[in-house]
Amino acid sequence: MAKNINYEPSRTLMEFRLLPGQTSKESTTEKISLTTPLVYSPGNEKKHNLNIPLVSAAMQSVSGAEMGIELAKLGGAAFIFCSQSIEAQATMVKKIKTHKAGFVKPKTMKPDMRISEMYNIRKDTGHSTFPVVDNNEIFLGLISKWDYEISLHSDYQIKDRMISLENVKVARNIADLKEANSVLLESHKSVLPILEDDGKLLYMIFRKDINDQLNNPLEVHDEKKRLLAVASINTYDYKERVAALISAEVDVIAIDSSDGHTIYQKESIEWIKKHYPQIPVIGGNIITKEGFRYLVEAGAGAIKVGMGGGSICITQEQKGTGRGLATTIIDVTEERDKYFKETGKYIPIIADGGVTSTKDITIALALGADYVMMGRYFARMEESPTDKIVVNNRVMKPYWGEGSARARDWKLKRYNQSKFVEGVEGLVEYAGRLRDNLEETLAKIKSSMSTCGVQSIKEFHEKAELELASALSIREGKVHDIYQATESNEKQEDETAN
Repeated sequence: MAKNINYEPSRTLMEFRLLPGQTSKESTTEKISLTTPLVYSPGNEKKHNLNIPLVSAAMQSVSGAEMGIELAKLGGAAFIFCSQSIEAQATMVKKIKTHKAGFVKPKTMKPDMRISEMYNIRKDTGHSTFPVVDNNEIFLGLISKWDYEISLHSDYQIKDRMISLENVKVARNIADLKEANSVLLESHKSVLPILEDDGKLLYMIFRKDINDQLNNPLEVHDEKKRLLAVASINTYDYKERVAALISAEVDVIAIDSSDGHTIYQKESIEWIKKHYPQIPVIGGNIITKEGFRYLVEAGAGAIKVGMGGGSICITQEQKGTGRGLATTIIDVTEERDKYFKETGKYIPIIADGGVTSTKDITIALALGADYVMMGRYFARMEESPTDKIVVNNRVMKPYWGEGSARARDWKLKRYNQSKFVEGVEGLVEYAGRLRDNLEETLAKIKSSMSTCGVQSIKEFHEKAELELASALSIREGKVHDIYQATESNEKQEDETAN
């Protein structure tokens, strides 16, 4: 007979409803903060917090460099997928970290390079202005797209067309971005190189980034004002992969696995903490208290919870393993709170899989999750790394799971098996730009929190009241008993967090 049989069914997020509290003047939507910890941080470093409780899943069809850049600008994080070569993943991370946002460590040019060579680099990187340095990294000048015409100057050397040092406004040894921005604004220039006393180039800042920062007040970044980058790894080639990601200056590493309660994940976490103790590691996925303890005692700084609940995940169907996400969150957060009382370490919980609507997000947060991970929601966006296609006059984007046949090349590394699939592939309807959709999603989350009379996610955990809903009450809460000519009820019921 089985070691344990629980006859109480596990619960999903869709089965719960929030009860309203008293909305006060302090809990109106404009006063609500959605800031939440990304990982445990001994010093409560700002770069280890998110400003919105949403991250995109580590999937080929969801989280590429473009999603990483845009989501970090908007306050969240994309978990860059590991089902690609180590070099390709490191390049994605580097692209996020070098995106112009504050102090920029730019690609430099040598004075004797041909204009044609620099022009090819410009096409690859998208950058239009480059600093020119000698072999000792001494700053010599700047060259921008306005300083040459490729049809006329392709065979010229850069030194023949660059603006030399004496004609460039520079600053020396400025470490404060606010001060550097002030100098740049007073200079009436578009770019400000920052040098060491001996003339070596440290960083550059750009005028257009000042406006970018004003347009993205929730942006998450590191101490050098570079965008936050999170990357996933597997438990197969993690030693080589982690080293490359560290070189690309990744901020946080997450282990991507359908089952995190394994000796392989424990060994991976312990190895990373031993060799790179400064890098926080997110573990998971787990669905039990025992799984939580196992990974945090190995050194995990946050835990992903959930198994088999994603819209394209068939783990429960294929293997019979899994659990309703609501029950998982309740069980694991109870253990998280117990661990916090014992150690003083608060380990964030990430709800992953089965989060299909804004209502699901708010229920997950109310039950104790610190943020949610979603795939389908982000796969629909312009910034996801797939191409749009038209099917039956509808614009769609491909969407597939990391356990699907389409990701078969990486299954052996990720699951240590390739004889069956744990995911499917399909299409999702294109939704447009992320920022245009996210505004409404966040407004709904804040409205729910305001109705419950809370100002923060932490307070949501402490004060939220929920109850199970019957099948009839769930039906009652949807549009019913009318005919809508503009769109089918089926589409309305399937509408996601947009």
